[in-house]
Amino acid sequence: MRRREFIVLLGGGLAAWPLFARAPAQTLPLVGFLNSAGGAQFGQQLAAFQQGLGEGGYIEGRTVAVEYRSADGQYDRLRGLAADLVQRKVALIVAAGGTVSARAAMAETTTIPILFMSGFDPVQLGAVAGIRRGVGNATGISLHTIPLAAKRLEFLRELVPGAASLALLTNPNGVVPGIEARDIETATRDAGLRLVVISAGTESDLAPAFAEAVSQGADTLLVSADAFLTSQRVLITALARQHALRGVYPWREFVEVGGLMSYGPRLSDAYRELGRYAGRILKGAAPADLPIQAPRRFELIINLQTAQALGLAVPPLLLARADEVFE
Repeated sequence: MRRREFIVLLGGGLAAWPLFARAPAQTLPLVGFLNSAGGAQFGQQLAAFQQGLGEGGYIEGRTVAVEYRSADGQYDRLRGLAADLVQRKVALIVAAGGTVSARAAMAETTTIPILFMSGFDPVQLGAVAGIRRGVGNATGISLHTIPLAAKRLEFLRELVPGAASLALLTNPNGVVPGIEARDIETATRDAGLRLVVISAGTESDLAPAFAEAVSQGADTLLVSADAFLTSQRVLITALARQHALRGVYPWREFVEVGGLMSYGPRLSDAYRELGRYAGRILKGAAPADLPIQAPRRFELIINLQTAQALGLAVPPLLLARADEVFE
């Protein structure tokens, strides 16, 4: 049930992972789509990107061809996949699935335009010189996921005021787990909580990681905004329920599959804007002339069924602040 209309910088879209473009690639501009996650878990975001392309006049298979490369969560494959796209002489590379994809693409080319989707500060990433402009061949979307982690913790403490210990789930293969952990450590210390950092870089790592969190006394959970972890959202939310860990997540997609609560921008909105930027670059715009985009608003999503299953009563004030409630 929607509590109030939520306006963001971008838009949305629906679809599934597509087939390769059937039109002759040599007659169409060729876009390389480099994804750190797997296509099966990425359908909504990819459809939103295609919608943004369409708004710029580019329809896959008709006026543009797209080559897809997916690392399926194996981040060490990204450099090779990016190199393959460079050899294909693509007109631009869309580095999807987080900072790790952006770094892989930037390591392989300084001339082909790169559009990135980064949860990390793109200035610190080295992709851009400032927020107003890209630099060289890169620009994109910054989702500011690390600063938002502290805000997610605030919402979690409001829902679970008696929490004593927080488990932070990170991907050790990602770019920013250490930076994120330091920020959360400061926030948990200020809140009087004990922090337990757990890691999972493969699907088989997840169950042991949750068992470790429980053995160390964790009673709440915060999940890093990592593309691999997002692709494992069904298993992660199931393990959280199994171990009675009250969790807050970076994206609404976790709540849609049974997660307790999320706070952040809509990924599909951001990917739609990325598609629009791709259209502008295909028409001749330089990445350095396109400002880094960022969401202007964020949404709080609560799953009441999960709250009830965990024995939680959602405070009325928190419920009133929610942008959407699943019942």
